[in-house]
Amino acid sequence: MNESLATHYLEDSIASLRAYKKMAEKALDQLRDDEFFITLDEEGNSVAVIMKHMAGNMFSRWTDFLTTDGEKPNRNRDMEFVIEPNNGKDALLDYWQRGWQCVFDALEPLRAGDLEKKVLIRGEEHTVIQAINRQLMHYADHIGQIVFLAKHFRSSEWQSLSIPRNRSLPPR
Repeated sequence: MNESLATHYLEDSIASLRAYKKMAEKALDQLRDDEFFITLDEEGNSVAVIMKHMAGNMFSRWTDFLTTDGEKPNRNRDMEFVIEPNNGKDALLDYWQRGWQCVFDALEPLRAGDLEKKVLIRGEEHTVIQAINRQLMHYADHIGQIVFLAKHFRSSEWQSLSIPRNRSLPPR
């Protein structure tokens, strides 16, 4: 792989992950404490559950990701969808931050030559590029859910995360 292109891909992937994280956190900042734990229906996930699941996934996928399967044997994925008494807002935010730190600690040292290496996720072989793309899509999906829920809860009080409705500049 072209080293310049590989370096650009890594930089862009990390920048995209940072942008997703920032978008989620701008939405989280608009929630009242109780809204972290509200579900829209019995099959839906709360913001807290989504955060807990994402962080659990981050620890599993990115801890020693070049040398161990991305689905760690100590991960209890099913419990990521259960809010326990010790899963208060502050504990969830701390877990979320530590999960993201695990992502960046794994990605930032990578070099162009690492992108074609093979890693395992649930026993399935991926190139590092495929593994990064898989997680970019997964995290974007869940961050979209967080933003949707926060926007739903704030309704008319919602502070746009990008260009507010009816405030786009006219085309030139």
